[in-house]
Amino acid sequence: MEKVKNVMQWGKILLPLSSIRFYPPQFVLRDPVLEGVTAAINNGQDVAVIVFNLKDISNIAEQLGHVQYGQLLKQIKKAFQMTIKQHIAKQDIITLHDFYSDGLTLFIKVDYMHHSLSEINTIMGKIIYHVEKGLYPLYPSLQPQFESGYMFVEKQSFSVLHSVESARRQALAMAEKRVKSEWNEMVHSIKKIVSKQEIKLLAQPIIDVATKEVRALEMLSRGPAGTVLESPLSLFSVARQTGMLYELELLVFEKVLEQIKATRCRQNIFVNCTPLTLGNIQFTRDLKKLMLQYPLISPAQITIEITENDSIDGLKNFIYNIKMLRLMGYKIAMDDTGAGYSSLSIISDIMPDIIKIDRSVISNIDKNSVKESMLQGLMLIAREAGSLVVAEGIENEEEASVLKRNNVDLAQGFFYARPTAFVKKTS
Repeated sequence: MEKVKNVMQWGKILLPLSSIRFYPPQFVLRDPVLEGVTAAINNGQDVAVIVFNLKDISNIAEQLGHVQYGQLLKQIKKAFQMTIKQHIAKQDIITLHDFYSDGLTLFIKVDYMHHSLSEINTIMGKIIYHVEKGLYPLYPSLQPQFESGYMFVEKQSFSVLHSVESARRQALAMAEKRVKSEWNEMVHSIKKIVSKQEIKLLAQPIIDVATKEVRALEMLSRGPAGTVLESPLSLFSVARQTGMLYELELLVFEKVLEQIKATRCRQNIFVNCTPLTLGNIQFTRDLKKLMLQYPLISPAQITIEITENDSIDGLKNFIYNIKMLRLMGYKIAMDDTGAGYSSLSIISDIMPDIIKIDRSVISNIDKNSVKESMLQGLMLIAREAGSLVVAEGIENEEEASVLKRNNVDLAQGFFYARPTAFVKKTS
């Protein structure tokens, strides 16, 4: 009895009494995945769950035998750890987890305002390339190859643990493209969204920095309310991975035209479009067909905003389509400028009408003189290209004051206005 009393006394010192009463010991232990994901969400960031799976795993295990296969798994994990550190910023990595050898799962922080889906695809491709390259000399007869998929942790769920498990399961389905799995369910979901036009649009004003007047509206897409695909990150990542990105982006354009007609909007409208869609040989033709249904809407009212950091190498129709769109009367905006080399490198190729400066440059610019110098440099580039400048992600008056003293043309962000639904006019 005395021993039991001593144990309870030590327990009260080490753990709260509530923990001893209500939680089994394993739930008191520190969980780096849940801690990291929770901290990122609380900080306003999204979390991407990326799965890397070894292809043809059964045959490889059979060829190597139990011992050698175990050694291979250790080498794979070490190779991924080293490669991930080389290609992802330390502050963005939450953890790399081995779920009972069922593939490796990487958790990273993502800020969707300046991280793009193509960036995640590029990172995944680079990691796999370098890991495979390093393993080939060690296993020349096997030539290990990997498949990958990703999903985002749902922020609004009642349980972070449930959200993490759900995102990982969906990422696995994306990686494996399994028959009779969540892969088919997600393909069905995205096809249903496109066929039934189950998306809604929000509008965020773009403000004249000098006068604070609304100069344009950027249209932002959301999937069906209350579903995993309501989040634009999840919606467009599933569309991209299931080969439905073009159809989804064309649907967004159609919805935009519907909204302009229904609200009798006279503002300039920004519509987001990825280089993959802009490089599609059918895009200008399909857009013309759409516009014929809305004869009162002029292409001059619409600015096509090139999003993401996809390389345009290999997109042979991209530059041609940009030229055609200009001839049709559309204006072209370049998004995410300053977030990476790729956005800067194509400015001279497309000479955009508008350059949007990424929020990574703008965030805390009032406290960072280097960022202000970067802003000034980007504005010089914009002036040389004959482009207007829009600063994105303005969150406070201090950031806005830096824009004003540097004569930035336009701005958008929560400081000015949050995205809201269009209100249909009644008269």
